[in-house]
Amino acid sequence: MSEHHLAQLNIAVLRAPLDSAMMSEFMMLLDPVNALADRASGFVWRHRPLDAGVAMCRRSGADELILNLSVWEDIQSLRAFTYSGVHLRVMRRRKAWFKRISDVSVVLWWIPATHRPTIDGALERLDCIRRDGPTSQAFSMKCDFPPPVITSITETR
Repeated sequence: MSEHHLAQLNIAVLRAPLDSAMMSEFMMLLDPVNALADRASGFVWRHRPLDAGVAMCRRSGADELILNLSVWEDIQSLRAFTYSGVHLRVMRRRKAWFKRISDVSVVLWWIPATHRPTIDGALERLDCIRRDGPTSQAFSMKCDFPPPVITSITETR
């Protein structure tokens, strides 16, 4: 078992309220896609909000943002789920449900395997990649970094 897991946050700006006709197909697909993620190879954990199965965030009068925060064993597992099957078909329809975001909307970072990220911490990582570009602290699928190397220091006498 690895000492680190990969956390990921992605955000999207809604074109319409979640209970609107425009968003009905997305809402219908949400639970089945989340269930597939839960069973995917390498999946560890996802944030499970109490309301409507979707984490929402409003930032200082901005449009409504939808958030997805999850943890995976490694980047290969996340890529395999993201770019295949039903999830890929849903991603291809995202322009119907979400506005284009001109800035970075996905961030990845390594966490200790026992840690679970918070929404606030994840949003800080998103701010970090937006400000500094990809670094080992906040990166993307296109420009990823390996997990930190843990070295043990043995004291000699």
